[in-house]
Amino acid sequence: MTHQAPPPASLSAADPGRQIAQLREALRLVERIAGRPDTRGDDFRLDEAARVSEAYDRALPVTQRRFEALAAETVIWAAAGVEALLISDNGPPPRAAAARLADSLARALSDLEASLR
Repeated sequence: MTHQAPPPASLSAADPGRQIAQLREALRLVERIAGRPDTRGDDFRLDEAARVSEAYDRALPVTQRRFEALAAETVIWAAAGVEALLISDNGPPPRAAAARLADSLARALSDLEASLR
């Protein structure tokens, strides 16, 4: 039996700001499919990612783990939802389904940020 040291903390989880930015980009794509205008500019997205990274760095380890778990779960279902929209065989993806996914993703992003407060 061999013993391997756990990976350093910096490698064990993706950068929280980057995770938020990626989820925000997925939201932007889904909103575009839903026919919604892009209401938040790049400055907002960069600021949001920086705020989340800073809050994550200040958070207790238990709060960081909760954020990581919630972020991982969100990434999985958001990716599945986007994939389902994009593989529609009957022409363009349905706007109503995209709108519901966008609303859910926006709520999840708010929950992620709130989990670090």
